[in-house]
Amino acid sequence: MKQVTIYTDGACKGNPGPGAYGAVLISGRHRKEISAGYQLTTNNRMELIAAISALELLSTPCRVELHSDSKYLVQAINEKWIDGWLKKNWVTSAKKPVKNQDLWQRLLLAKAPHQINWQWVKGHAGNTENERCDELANEAVLEINLLEDKGFDPNVEG
Repeated sequence: MKQVTIYTDGACKGNPGPGAYGAVLISGRHRKEISAGYQLTTNNRMELIAAISALELLSTPCRVELHSDSKYLVQAINEKWIDGWLKKNWVTSAKKPVKNQDLWQRLLLAKAPHQINWQWVKGHAGNTENERCDELANEAVLEINLLEDKGFDPNVEG
């Protein structure tokens, strides 16, 4: 299996507000940077879309080390919150619908073929690749033709 290191970050100008993500994928001597901006979304949605977008680029099963500064993302996987949500049909322990269910379902599909080690990295703490993802996201949110986050529901905080 090919080894890939991924760094991701999401950003939002207001929450909700315009948002974007940035991701860096590294495998051997190969490096790819991706980003996209959205008209109206939330920071958590951008963190999820960053990881999803990076994983969806992988065309074959890989060993992945994925670094994110989103505790929401990393803890949901590492602490198996997502397993509980699945067992409870996307309802939290507080008996409320899971926020961003559309993206969690998409993430499950994107991560399925890979062996992933999910790592939390402190944001804005000098990690070169995390800082680059932040730059990519902050550049993308300023683009003119921002995408529509079709799964975002302004009536549901997320």
